[in-house]
Amino acid sequence: MTTVFDFSARALDGHDIALKEFEGKALLIVNTASACGFTPQYKGLEQLHRQYAPRGFAVLGFPCNQFGRQERGNSAEIAAFCDSNYAVTFPMFEKIDVNGDATHPLYKFLKREKAGLLGSSIKWNFTKFLIDKAGRVVARHPPTTRPESLTREIEALL
Repeated sequence: MTTVFDFSARALDGHDIALKEFEGKALLIVNTASACGFTPQYKGLEQLHRQYAPRGFAVLGFPCNQFGRQERGNSAEIAAFCDSNYAVTFPMFEKIDVNGDATHPLYKFLKREKAGLLGSSIKWNFTKFLIDKAGRVVARHPPTTRPESLTREIEALL
C-alpha cells in the first residue's frame, strides 16, 4: 500500500528529502504562497509545528505559484520571506505544481486519496492534508480552514 512516506521532494536548500524521514510522525502538508490572502496562516502553521513537534508531528510546506502567481520567488527568496516574516522552522520544499500535467507525484497521491469540493483539484493556496503516523491521508481541509482549528484532529492522531 502506498503512503506519503513513499515519496520524496527537494528542500528549499536544494537537497532531496525522502518523506520516509518523517515515518512515525503525523503530518500536515500544505501548499503555500508568500503573497496570498491566506499567507498569515504561516503563523498558525508554525505554532502547530512548535507545539506538537515534540509529540511526533510536523508541518511540511510546499510553495506553489499556480494560483494568482502568488509565489513568484525563487527558493532563496521563499526561505528568506518565511524566516523574516514568520520565523518558520518547519520543513519547506522547493516550489511545485499541485494541479495539471506537472503535478508533483506527492500531490497526485494526496489528491487521489482525498478529493475536495472541486473533485481532486486543489482549489487554492493553503489547502491542508492531515496525515496519520502510518502515512495515510486522513483529512483534507480547504484554504479557509485556520491551522489553529485543527488541534483536536492533530491531538487524536498523536
